[in-house]
Amino acid sequence: MAVFVPPDPVHVEVDVAPAIARWRPFVHWLLAVPHVFVLYALQVVQGALTFAAFFTVLFTKRIPDSIFDTIVMTRRYEWRVVSYVACLRESYPPFELTPAAADPGTDPARLAIDRPGELNRFLPLVKWLLVLPHAIVLGFLGFAAAIAVLVGYVAVIATGRFPEGIAAFVVGVYRWNARVLAYAGLLTDRYPPFSLD
Repeated sequence: MAVFVPPDPVHVEVDVAPAIARWRPFVHWLLAVPHVFVLYALQVVQGALTFAAFFTVLFTKRIPDSIFDTIVMTRRYEWRVVSYVACLRESYPPFELTPAAADPGTDPARLAIDRPGELNRFLPLVKWLLVLPHAIVLGFLGFAAAIAVLVGYVAVIATGRFPEGIAAFVVGVYRWNARVLAYAGLLTDRYPPFSLD
């Protein structure tokens, strides 16, 4: 008997650069500073929109499309900045602020979240509790991913390439984190798997 498992609503990908200039790990973090300021402002907006989404889900079982699209845009922007700072890509992330649930595909780092239909009205009251096991595991994985990025920096400086296995691990940790944030942030009711895939 076959069991149907629906595809995950959160999609995170990046085209890792096959070759990276050896000097890049020394400056990527510095070049990303303007993006960090924009990202901070976007995260403040995201917090306010998530607060509003809490009440729209509670009363209507839906998130308005404009709120959903803007929250997904902030997550996408964050992923582009993180992938750049981690030296997973060479191209500078664009200052693209187009609210959309689907990724426009204009950047090597892509993040999209499928728009849900009707959401469970009462799940927002307990989602924060349900993600605690994920938060604990992701705390350890986040630390491991930070170490992996540093090892990747050394590899780029020595060889001009970011090791595939390390890149896959870092992307996997971010993907897991993005799924948990989408669930806790009311963008989906699908409980995230304990998986890097």
